[in-house]
Formats: sequence, C-alpha cells, structure tokens
Amino acid sequence: MERWFNVGKIVNTHGIRGEVRVISRTDFPEKRYKKGNKLYIFRERDDEPIEVTVRSHRVHKSFDLLSFEGYDSINEVEPFKGAMLKVPESQLGELDEGEYYFHEIIGCTVVTEGGETIGAVTEILTPGANDVWVVRREDGSDVLIPYIEEVVIHVDPEQKTIVIRPMEGLLA
Repeated sequence: MERWFNVGKIVNTHGIRGEVRVISRTDFPEKRYKKGNKLYIFRERDDEPIEVTVRSHRVHKSFDLLSFEGYDSINEVEPFKGAMLKVPESQLGELDEGEYYFHEIIGCTVVTEGGETIGAVTEILTPGANDVWVVRREDGSDVLIPYIEEVVIHVDPEQKTIVIRPMEGLLA
C-alpha cells in the first residue's frame, strides 16, 4: 500500500483566477510546486484523492500560491479549502548526499559525540541559510540545533540517530 506525505494545506483561495493559498509542510517547495508536477488533494469527505497538475507557483507573504491546470476560477477551487496536498512515496525521489526529507529527521534521537543523549527532533524550522532542528529534551525544554557541518557530524535515518558536536553555548 502506498504511503502518502503531506506537502501542505490549502487554507484559502487567492483572487478570482483559481489560485489557492497553501501553508507548506514540504521540505523542498521549489521541487514540489514545479510547473507540471502532480499533487494530490485529500478532502475529508472524499474516498479518493483528486490528482492535479501544477500550472503556476509563486510566494506571497508567508504563503505559497498555486494554480492547477484545468482549474481557472475561484468557484472551481473553493471546494479545496481545508484540504491537504500530498504526494505518494514513489514521487519523493533521490536526494543529494547530506540532504534529508523532514520525515527522516523528525523523531531521530540526538546524541553528542561523547555519547550524551540530548533528546529527539520534534520539528524542523527553515528560517533561511540553513535548517534548524528543534530537539525536545527529557525535561520538556527545547534546544535548537543548526543543521551545519560544524555541529551535525553524522545522520543515520535508518537507525533514527544524529550525532552532534555542540558549539559553545549551544546546549546551555
């Protein structure tokens, strides 16, 4: 059975020409929303997803705006509000060395090169130059780990472990 991965949530329409406003949950929006790519719309009341083809993508404020081939008006995309955009696992594709999908990193246990367990990755922030991994400690507090070579030494998605070299002040 095919596994599905969330790309984003359609939160509203935008304009009258069939654009939808999406809050993205994807690792690589520039790849996912490329013109011609297939996405699948999952609505609660439907048994089967609706396959759509990306016609256009642009960023507006903190949203991704998408339009789909064959959906040219607000009336045609209005029913998609609240729906999830997903892709099947078969569409994920290979990544370059040192690149990981969010689902591979979230849930990994983070340990120092000295063997001290820090906690587990609960989410990934994408503020700009590099990703930041949010690690929940056992006491419930969070520590932010920048995904940079100087800090992240080894990532093993199969074993769900990440080894880091803490920089001064990182774990304070």
